Amino acid sequence: MKVAIVVSDGAQALDVAGPLDVFAEANANLPAHQRYEVSLVGSRAGTVTCSNGMQLAVPFGYADADTQYDLILVAGGPQLPDSQPSSEFLAWLQNQARGASRFGSVCNGAFLLGHAGLIDGREVTTHWADAGRLAAEFPDACVEPDRIFIRDGRLFTSAGVTAGIDLCLSLVAEDWGHEMAVRVAKRLVVYIQREGGQSQYSPYIGAGKDENPIVGKVHRYVTEHITDALSIEQLASAVSVSRRTFSRLFAKYAKVTPSAFVEQVRVDTARKLLEDSDAPLKTVAFNCGFTSATQMRTTFSRRLNVTPKQYRQRFRADTDGAAPWTFNGAASQRAATQGAAHP
Repeated sequence: MKVAIVVSDGAQALDVAGPLDVFAEANANLPAHQRYEVSLVGSRAGTVTCSNGMQLAVPFGYADADTQYDLILVAGGPQLPDSQPSSEFLAWLQNQARGASRFGSVCNGAFLLGHAGLIDGREVTTHWADAGRLAAEFPDACVEPDRIFIRDGRLFTSAGVTAGIDLCLSLVAEDWGHEMAVRVAKRLVVYIQREGGQSQYSPYIGAGKDENPIVGKVHRYVTEHITDALSIEQLASAVSVSRRTFSRLFAKYAKVTPSAFVEQVRVDTARKLLEDSDAPLKTVAFNCGFTSATQMRTTFSRRLNVTPKQYRQRFRADTDGAAPWTFNGAASQRAATQGAAHP
């Protein structure tokens, strides 16, 4: 199978290295005639400097690559959303996607697919920090900001950076079965399937709070009165407008209901407390306005697909004197390879 990873100057090194290592580990378990033939393709042949300073030797420029690839993956990079791809490159990408059995992007490489018109009418994802911009620039696409990766027909898109590994593990599972994907995951010491979406990695946000003064005032008020019941009437009174005006302006600028907004602020506040304190879960729940630890658990599970306990274990600055990313030998290796293959 012929695979092209499209890279450009300033590419995120892990967007490239992650998929390369997945396919390399799969190749180590495949006969020569069935291996992935992976090529790096750039705007021109030569050296590409990644955002971390690492240099990659790119043997092919897109204009010189007359191969029809079976799989096209566009790697992302910190500055890629600001890039203006040439019409010649976009035409090449369109033609390759048309002839490929699968095509897609890692991280914000989805912007190049968008410029080529390849995500219109499709469900896609990208790095959480770029999801809003992707949705704004390509309104015909259905951007799902919390997904680790998405398949929509022949189109595959992944969330940020290391999510390219998740995406490529799913491709290996599709091509060669779950056992092969598990074998590769074990070699790379990663999960075959992560719990939760990428919202658990994103910063604390209040939807639309910087876009309108009323939403910003509501965010401050909710934060300062987070243990209150916080009715719509109370919020409207806090910003000195009628309930009707409040509901209209809030829906326009926050893009969520007042109750969903309050819930989001409660979750964001709880996340910070779970990271920074040893307080019992019921204390965290009370201090964030949840009626009980059970309600907080239910809300976390619905919004983040992880429980408060799981979140604390993953993101505590210090847990029993160990960094949260420290693995515990064979038990962690077993945990890393449990679960179903990606759909």
